[in-house]
Amino acid sequence: MKPTKLLPFLAIVAVLSFTSCSTDTVAEDAISSIEVPITPQAKQIEIEIIELINAHRIGEGLSALNQHNTVKAVAYTHTDYMIEVNNVSHDNFFQRKQSLQDNADANIVSENVAYGFNSAQAVVNAWINSPSHRDNIEGNYTDFDISAEQNEAGKWYFTNIFIKR
Repeated sequence: MKPTKLLPFLAIVAVLSFTSCSTDTVAEDAISSIEVPITPQAKQIEIEIIELINAHRIGEGLSALNQHNTVKAVAYTHTDYMIEVNNVSHDNFFQRKQSLQDNADANIVSENVAYGFNSAQAVVNAWINSPSHRDNIEGNYTDFDISAEQNEAGKWYFTNIFIKR
């Protein structure tokens, strides 16, 4: 059993379903933050996604974003959760946001999620071709990171979180 399955946010029954990207524009009340686990080592597909997103940003005249270990760790908890429940979602987004505010000095938080893409280029292309996802990729952020994990059937799940500090 993965340690992230024991995180407190999994015990909270707060099902918030959004489209495939999420931002902190919705008000929230007293939502406890999640614990930040140890940052997993980057996989090749994650490195490629980071490079592709930064290359896109630079091509648009924007600054490259910095990788952030706390962001990666929080993204990992959500990717693991999506695999566990076999559903792509933004469930518990506000707990991730609160955790990043508390542990990474984030002022603004947004995320893109995806499922089933077999390459970094495919998932980044899908996000860029979707206006709401592209808005996150091209947004006024300082840091980001990505978690990509495969389920038992070998299908990829992705959580890409952006923050502004």
